[in-house]
Order: sequence, then C-alpha cells, then structure tokens
Amino acid sequence: MHRPLVSFILPCYNDAIFIEQAVESALEQTVPVEVIVIDDGSNESTKVVLASIAHKIDLLITQENQGQSKARNVGVKAAKGEFIVTLDSDDFFEAEFTEKSLEIFRKEEQVKIVTCQSNLIYDDGQIKEFLPNGGDISHFIFSNGALGSSMFKKIDWNACGGYDELMRSGWEDWEFYIRLLANGGKCVVINEPLFNYRKRNNSTTSRANKNRHQLLSYIINKNSELYKANFHRTIEFLINKMEREENEKNKILGRREVKCCKSILDTFRKVKKIFKK
Repeated sequence: MHRPLVSFILPCYNDAIFIEQAVESALEQTVPVEVIVIDDGSNESTKVVLASIAHKIDLLITQENQGQSKARNVGVKAAKGEFIVTLDSDDFFEAEFTEKSLEIFRKEEQVKIVTCQSNLIYDDGQIKEFLPNGGDISHFIFSNGALGSSMFKKIDWNACGGYDELMRSGWEDWEFYIRLLANGGKCVVINEPLFNYRKRNNSTTSRANKNRHQLLSYIINKNSELYKANFHRTIEFLINKMEREENEKNKILGRREVKCCKSILDTFRKVKKIFKK
C-alpha cells in the first residue's frame, strides 16, 4: 500500500553534540522519510558535524541565524512530504512514531496534529514521563496540548500561515497549534513514550518560561478574536493564573522568612554563648 511521504524538519543552531542522534532517529523510522536540516547560523564545530553526516541528509539548508520559527518555515516550504514532523536538534524520536501517527491520520479525518507521550531527560540524568493533553481548540487556548515536535499536514501549515517568525523567545509551537486548530480539527495523543525531550537548563523552553507573561500577552493579542469568543473562560484563566503565582510567591517569601528567623535566632544563640563565657 502506498504510504504518504513524510518530511522531518530539523532546525539546528550550535548543537554539535546531539544533532547526529536526532538525524539518526529520523532515519530509523519504520517508514521512509525525507530528512531536511536547517543550519540556522551554527558555529564551526556544528558545521563540521553537519558536513560529516551530510550524505545521510536529503537536504541541508544553510542560513544566517534567524530563529527557530524561520528555520522551520524554510524547511517545511522545501519539504516534499504531505506530512511534516518537526524535530529539534537535541531531541529524538523512537522508530515507530511516524508509522503510528500515519495510522491515526488515515483512520480519523478530523485529525490535524498527532503527538505522543514523552520521556523528559534532565541534565542530571533523571527521566520523567510527560503526557500531553491533546484535544480540539478548546483544549489549546490556555495551554499547549501537544509537544513542539509533532506531526501535521503541510497543507494545514500553509493554510494557517506557518510558524510566527517574530516569536524568537519560545512558545511559537503553541501559537502555531492555536491557529492550526482555530477552524476545527483535533490533536490526538499516542499514549506511548515515542519521543525523548532533553530538559536542558539553557533551552528555549527554559528561557520562554522566564518571559511567560510577555509571551502569553502576545499570543492572546494576536489571536484576540478567539479569546474574545471565550471571554469568560479567558478571565477565569487569567485570575486563576494570578492566584497561583501569588500563592507560589507567598510560599517562597514564607520560606525566606523562616530562614531569616532561623538566622536571627542562631545569631542570638551565638551572642548568648559569648556573654555566658
């Protein structure tokens, strides 16, 4: 039976250590795939690695550093595949992801995104499992229900305008999925850990979390009609978010106050001992 061609899009910026493993995970899929790597202005050590594996790559595109969204769009635009899988250069898929994703697309007409359970690999060696929520647009407007590395159709990418190239600080995948699902369709989650995500301290996701308020404001303003249509849910979400952050801040302040009191008590004890002498 004819299988649709799938294109793997791998943006790469200064990732000499892991890019080869990412490429290999695409090549090891149980169905044939096209592999496109976008060198987004990487350093020399990364370019050396890319040159050494160039024979394994269907297309290697080199550009000045323009950010992940631009790199992904350039790759998708050049892709021959009907289906697209995005993959960051420091992560990797298990071999069955593509085949199982295609099966879901074939069985369910309303599917626009297929994602999966993930192994979160921390810098200290810990591994934890993460299961995205999936669902339709109602499940995506207040949180990302899919992994940044997922499968979607190129035709849907084109219809919604691709990734927002102004978003260079993170969350561009979530904003893309919002527009992808805004006019219908759903995201299906494969409940198997078929993806491996490195939780690095200096990752884009880590940096994005530090700028979460600005990013959330940008997403809501850009997709304002959607959030207006869900006005009451939006207000409830923002109030709950403020309350959670306030509670977390109070917990941190409480811990600091306890430490401060303990420090003062320790000082008094030391002074008391001196006077006893």
